[in-house]
Amino acid sequence: MCIRDSHHTNDIERHYRAAIRSARERIVIANAYFFPGYRLIKELRRAARRGVDVRLILQGEPDMPIVKTAASMLYHHLLHAGVRIYEYCERPLHGKVALMDDRWSTVGSSNLDPLSLSLNLEANVVVRDAAFNALLYERLDHLMQHSCCLLYTSPSPRDS
Repeated sequence: MCIRDSHHTNDIERHYRAAIRSARERIVIANAYFFPGYRLIKELRRAARRGVDVRLILQGEPDMPIVKTAASMLYHHLLHAGVRIYEYCERPLHGKVALMDDRWSTVGSSNLDPLSLSLNLEANVVVRDAAFNALLYERLDHLMQHSCCLLYTSPSPRDS
């Protein structure tokens, strides 16, 4: 399924939120310009609080410093809920992928920021395939383990 055209300006975020609400085990989002709206942040926090392993891979060395400043304004709220945040610091990150549990993935051009989600003409493909999801998770996990810095994480509700 391909989502996005000028008549469906909130479809990408809506699909993200639905997948986040459905997640039971894991969520991994790699996104270059991460400054989503309140509803998406709220869903990520809820998922982490209900025991879902929520991980974000964000820019540590962005090509535009304001990107890190904007994203870091959200860190406290996410970390406090148990979300793990990894910063990719080898070069600017331009990835725009996500996966939920073991069957839902998305790859596309959309960042999770207001400009990308509402004004730009973006396209994401949703893939519901376990093999694709497993390979994507393997690659993202390798990136997190070998090319990212894990920021401080608060104790999550699942650790209590």
